[in-house]
Amino acid sequence: MDKIFYDLTRSIVKKDELTRFWFFILIMFAGVGLWGWIIQIDKGLGVTGMRDYISWGLYIANFVFFVAVSLVGLLISSVLQLLKISWAKPVTRAAEQVAIAAVALAGIIIVMDMGRPDRLLNIFLHGRFASPIVWDLTVVSTYLAISVLLFYIPLIPDLALMRDRLGSEIPAWKLKLYKTLALGWTGNAQQYKTIYHAMRVLMILIIPVGLSIHTVTSWLFASTLRPGWDSTILGPYFVVGAFVAGTTAVIILMYVYRLRYGLKDYFEDALFDKMGKLLVLVSLVYLYFNINEFLVPAYKMKLAEGVHLKELFSGGYAFLFWFVQIAGLALPIVLLMLKFCRKPLQITIISVFMLVSAWFKRYLIVIPTMEHPFLPLQNVPESFHHYSPTSIEIMIMLFSFFASITIISMLAKLFPVITIWEYAEEKGIDKEYLSEKPKN
Repeated sequence: MDKIFYDLTRSIVKKDELTRFWFFILIMFAGVGLWGWIIQIDKGLGVTGMRDYISWGLYIANFVFFVAVSLVGLLISSVLQLLKISWAKPVTRAAEQVAIAAVALAGIIIVMDMGRPDRLLNIFLHGRFASPIVWDLTVVSTYLAISVLLFYIPLIPDLALMRDRLGSEIPAWKLKLYKTLALGWTGNAQQYKTIYHAMRVLMILIIPVGLSIHTVTSWLFASTLRPGWDSTILGPYFVVGAFVAGTTAVIILMYVYRLRYGLKDYFEDALFDKMGKLLVLVSLVYLYFNINEFLVPAYKMKLAEGVHLKELFSGGYAFLFWFVQIAGLALPIVLLMLKFCRKPLQITIISVFMLVSAWFKRYLIVIPTMEHPFLPLQNVPESFHHYSPTSIEIMIMLFSFFASITIISMLAKLFPVITIWEYAEEKGIDKEYLSEKPKN
């Protein structure tokens, strides 16, 4: 048990120049993005590339991407746990870290897309019940709250362990934080029973909320009469695509933790192999929805849909579209069928390509459709016909990525990246030993 505790708290007690430099880089880039947002608030949305026709740009593509990635908390921390798939337990905390960071940034991005963020409160005070935006904000905030609870409640026994065992190895403020958050945990049978019950309730509760967050997001598009969005399958299409994006993000984070904190014995090769099989499963379902999404309208080629599809298949967005479909979906499925490609390094490289493709996929969902409205683009400047993100938008987009990585990095420095007590229990270590205070 002592070795398990030492290994799984290494991320907390480890101090080196690389860690300081890493946080410096993250905070610096996040600060540049915040500076860009201050400029946008001061001068208005005119500093962006968005205009009357293309009123959604990088911000909404980013929002959909982060909402998608956040859904991995539902898949790994809830669905797999309720199905009693024990191999997923070491991954649950990493999945919740990704979910918390992604959904938090999704909420911030909504505010960044507003021309008047000072009027955000009006959505809650005067929002219409029929408005998808009201429902979007509601489910995003609810999903964030449940994700935080699902992260925190299984953490309580670990907080008590660190409170009792780390001592002088950590700063006094961190020890005080653990004492406060541990809520007087002693490790008796009734407390564990309460933890199990609360976790099960949250696992069940997060399923409808998690599905709602991405379904409502898809309805924002599907309820708009535009080519490319006027589809009845956007709900499940978005959900399955979210599982793909989120799973790749968790695989990348697992590999980083494995290398950075020497957790090769915990994030084992077999665990990457199983995550690879899970990724193949959700990718195959996503491929099926992609075929439905493009093959059916391509067969009919109605006027507006035909213009939109030609732009994707052979027009200005053709390279990006086929890169996303081939390098981000079809080719990874074929490669991950091979056991060799499900090894840690190989599957991480594939996951990076898939995650990047997932972002470009959201860009393709938003921008080409906005450029092809039903009404003709007449008597407007040429710049209104096409969308090009400005430097301000790119700065704010970088803020969202670096801010989410900062949240994950801070959680890794404050709390164990694998649940200590669950892992020890899986290895047959008695709970009474976990509750014993070390002898001086």
